[in-house]
Amino acid sequence: MKNVLFLLFLFTLTACTSASKLSLYQQLDGQKGIERLVDSFINQIGNDDTILPYFTHANVAHFRAGFITHLCSITNGPCEYKGDNMVDIHTGMHISERDFNRVVDLLINAMDEQHISHSVQNQILAKMAPLRAEIINI
Repeated sequence: MKNVLFLLFLFTLTACTSASKLSLYQQLDGQKGIERLVDSFINQIGNDDTILPYFTHANVAHFRAGFITHLCSITNGPCEYKGDNMVDIHTGMHISERDFNRVVDLLINAMDEQHISHSVQNQILAKMAPLRAEIINI
């Protein structure tokens, strides 16, 4: 019995170690998972009366492709984001802190909708957090 418990313990440790070695990109199910997440996020934006006006003149296909590449890049996927920087994209939009936080909430809703674990969500948000100063009120 002790041997069985020991083997179960070792298996559990091995499973945890294997999962932690996966990149964020892999934990998101790669390109297809990121595409599903971005599509959910776009849907969240499209249903939000506060944030949708910021996208009135946006090319949704361009936004989608850029955000997919950006997420792929920051999650250690095989992509390299070569799009405009956050300052260039958001200058003149006058995004308030409140609306920025609302967009973060919509992204979290999209991640929840895609059943992304909270630990992975936190890692993604931590990678995106430094961009905050480049987006608000510029």
